[in-house]
Amino acid sequence: MKYLIHFFLALILLNCEKKIDTGELFLPNGFSSSVFVDSLAQNIRHLSVNSNGDLYAKYKSIYNDNSLVAIRDNNNDGIADTISSFGKFRINSKKSNFEWAGLLETGARIRNGYLYYSSELVVYRVKLDENLVPTSKPEVIVIDDHDHGAHEHIAKPITFDGKGGLYVPFGAPSNACVNPKRTPLMPGLDPCPQLENHAGIWRFDENKLNQTQSDGIKYATGIRSIVALDWNFENNSLYAVVHGRDNLFRLWPQKYTRWESAMLPSEEFIKIEKGDNFGWPYCYYDQIKGKKVLGPEYGGDGNIIGRCHQYKDPEIGFPGHWAPNDLVFYTGSDFPPRYKNGAFVAFHGSTNRAPYPQSSYFVAFIPFKEGKPTGEYEIFADGFAQIDPIASVDDAEFRPMGIAFSPTGGMFIGDTKKGRIWKIKYYGDKNRFNSEDLVEMEMRKLSSHIRTPDEEKDKIEIGTDYEYKDGILFKLDKPKEISVGQELYNIYCISCHQGDGKGAEGRFPTLVGTEWVVGDKKRLINVLLKGLEGKIIVNGETWNGYMPQHSFLSDQQITDVLNYIRKSFGNEATLVLPTEVDSLRTISQLLQRVPTNL
Repeated sequence: MKYLIHFFLALILLNCEKKIDTGELFLPNGFSSSVFVDSLAQNIRHLSVNSNGDLYAKYKSIYNDNSLVAIRDNNNDGIADTISSFGKFRINSKKSNFEWAGLLETGARIRNGYLYYSSELVVYRVKLDENLVPTSKPEVIVIDDHDHGAHEHIAKPITFDGKGGLYVPFGAPSNACVNPKRTPLMPGLDPCPQLENHAGIWRFDENKLNQTQSDGIKYATGIRSIVALDWNFENNSLYAVVHGRDNLFRLWPQKYTRWESAMLPSEEFIKIEKGDNFGWPYCYYDQIKGKKVLGPEYGGDGNIIGRCHQYKDPEIGFPGHWAPNDLVFYTGSDFPPRYKNGAFVAFHGSTNRAPYPQSSYFVAFIPFKEGKPTGEYEIFADGFAQIDPIASVDDAEFRPMGIAFSPTGGMFIGDTKKGRIWKIKYYGDKNRFNSEDLVEMEMRKLSSHIRTPDEEKDKIEIGTDYEYKDGILFKLDKPKEISVGQELYNIYCISCHQGDGKGAEGRFPTLVGTEWVVGDKKRLINVLLKGLEGKIIVNGETWNGYMPQHSFLSDQQITDVLNYIRKSFGNEATLVLPTEVDSLRTISQLLQRVPTNL
């Protein structure tokens, strides 16, 4: 009965979701949304607003040699009039093999008349003036000068403490401190050497040029991946939202179910004080149990606490894989008073919850009172995905990312999929706003993309075809026969490349119609045997990430999964033979035995 109620409530909510076509999102009573700018040339990440209302956004990646876009509303009608790309900034690092010092752009913050912004490896700043596009020469503030160049979890969001301090995370270069990375049943390194220079936050001087990590002070450690952080000036403290680890089922199928792997571990909202340790890679936070537990790489089974009692817990534990990608404390006065000094979090949306619906894709609000969260999060803005449930990340129409507040009034929310930016304003009576104005938003927690899925009823069945009708997912009558290759794909590949093979924008490339899949068999086999790291071009788009090696699979298993990929998703390519896998595996093993000093 409870499930039926949830289902019908979700249908009611979804019937209203077509409002997004006019730019409207689902918001608390008294708020309205409009499209400020649509279809920017590049997808965008973080946002920042100057004192005069000019909006600056980071492109997700370099576009026509530019890394930023400046936007001005000339007549204050809520619609962008002038849009200018800029930021042809390069840095030559002796230790970096990336010409652009990283491809994935992230941070944007305005501080004391400067626009600070970052790539994967560099934090820059440029002096703002009366012009929309600054005319001054950019300066380099921090350089990530490690030998590795780029790696996993390398985003460089930034924030300031108002006392000259600039805070920059150096993310963990792995999922759980395992070598080779993301290899099933592999124990973790103990102690983890990556903690020395990664998996933490460093404090730098906001005005000092050309700093490297050694010029900063390690502020906190044991933090896997941060894409957003902000300073709370009400209680004078640093906060961040943390991406939890991945692939519990894929790596440890004897310890975790698919449902547990989809739900865990928590995405954490943390308060950070100097010297804090949050426990990565040894422990993770289980929001269902409400405690930190020992990771499987270190002897855990989902229940054992072990050494985890010594590490700091989060303020709030959000469900797993929600991808919190921006965090901003609200200090303005044009919203109702209950929002003052509270935190807004943009949940970019999960990619690795299969076989369950992908989740989040909304902006949350965390109320604060006297410098502390008051309890549960609230849904502030929803409707970005336009569909429910979300079977594959590519199905979502929009994915919220950047948040910024204008000194001239209003809130901006940016999208990383189609380059849209919404402007949100409050038009009601601020002093009469109360809990009744949040009822409809609270009901949205019943939607499939937000609520905790039922372990059986909400499962999107492996091997079954689905299609969307009017924004709702329907199962087709005739399920496909599940092949051995498809089952292997569902275990080892689906969390990244998705059930439809289209991947996840910005993170995992498509498998559909690309030469990497239907082209040279030797190259494809070697990707599975050896893994892949660094910059590649897929269908004309640049990707810079990490594909783990799968040499632990047998020759026949690699053959089966590759043939499934080469004959699915509209692909038509010749079959891979087990002898071809065996031959390349043998060559790879022989090369590993050759002394490097010859």
